[in-house]
Amino acid sequence: MSRRATDNTKALDAFIAAKTEIDAMLERLAALSADHFETSPDEINWGHVGTLNHYRAKLRKITDSAFKEGEYAE
Repeated sequence: MSRRATDNTKALDAFIAAKTEIDAMLERLAALSADHFETSPDEINWGHVGTLNHYRAKLRKITDSAFKEGEYAE
């Protein structure tokens, strides 16, 4: 029984570490978005649009997986 508790503790620790890292990444992304991805309206060009669409596509894959939507829908 103690072996199972030890295994669960390690899994819980790894889960919390991963969650903490995700939370930090989300905070950084939210701050970057609030700052309009460090651009001003007069600087926007198609390169910025392409970069933002790249970010959006990666985030869409993550949200689709997390919420079982899109290609991950059941």
